[in-house]
Amino acid sequence: MKNSKTLFLVEGAVMIALAAVLSFVRVYKLPWGGSITFLSMLPIVIFSIKYGTLYGIGTAFVFSLIQLFQGITDGLFAWGLNPVMLISCIFLDYILAYTVIGTAGILRNKGSAGWIFGTIIALILRFICHFISGAIIWKSFGDLWNGFSTDNPYLYSFLYNGSYMLPEIIFTSLGAYLLFKIPQIKQIIRNK
Repeated sequence: MKNSKTLFLVEGAVMIALAAVLSFVRVYKLPWGGSITFLSMLPIVIFSIKYGTLYGIGTAFVFSLIQLFQGITDGLFAWGLNPVMLISCIFLDYILAYTVIGTAGILRNKGSAGWIFGTIIALILRFICHFISGAIIWKSFGDLWNGFSTDNPYLYSFLYNGSYMLPEIIFTSLGAYLLFKIPQIKQIIRNK
């Protein structure tokens, strides 16, 4: 029993560390936050699918704290937010947005299709957190890309956050699909 708890903790720590390292491998970084990474959420997704949503959320929460620290080092406090906006941003853009990745295991008993759909659901939940933050806290509007602009903060947030979250959803889901096609990986996930 003790060995299985130790293995569980070690696996969780390894997945968090792997996710944190992969989050530094940025394919593209947007100017006001958000980036496309090299499958940084996949380790947390795999852990959630293997051990379930409750443990996945716990592991994702620890990952969210690492992402918050990374945001602080990237200048979060220099963005000029008032205290209420700053706390709301920390909660929505970091704590909640990254913790919901742990819900990827919600359909883990449905086989490979459930694993993929659970991954998509979890990442859509992350997008929703960023969308709400952008529309309600940031209330951004104006120029998005070369001449395209909008005065609607909801549309702006949808397009801005969608510009990096849609590729993240596609790449992570595709990475999960390809990984879950490997029989040995399927066996490891199913046998805990």
